[in-house]
Amino acid sequence: MTSRRKFISLSVAAAAAALVPAGKAEAASPKFPSNVVYTEKDPGVWAKKAATHLPQVERKDNKVVIRTLHPMTKEHYIVRHTLVDDKGNVIGAKTFSNTDKKAVSRFELPEGAKGTYYATSFCNKHDFWVKKIKL
Repeated sequence: MTSRRKFISLSVAAAAAALVPAGKAEAASPKFPSNVVYTEKDPGVWAKKAATHLPQVERKDNKVVIRTLHPMTKEHYIVRHTLVDDKGNVIGAKTFSNTDKKAVSRFELPEGAKGTYYATSFCNKHDFWVKKIKL
């Protein structure tokens, strides 16, 4: 279990680092490596899985709710959600168990939060999914 947690932690850290734009051109349109990070525009080998793996994001006042419309079973489940700003700062993270009924997380936003954020969803079988959002 320790090595799995370490893998997830390193994956989230690497993804957050990949989200940090190197310059203004990249800030407008970050490009993630295909078949490493999955997005709505580039679901790669998991194209048929996008509907149940892409994080769904809703803002309610100073909170963000992230949902992944994915069944949670012992063998196949969403492991983690994160919310990251465009500078790579992790706003919030929630780890799920295969016994959780739904993959839903709630994060409080910093005062005056606006701009580009990234919601992530990590599936134990279908990898790391990112959705770019504007708040």
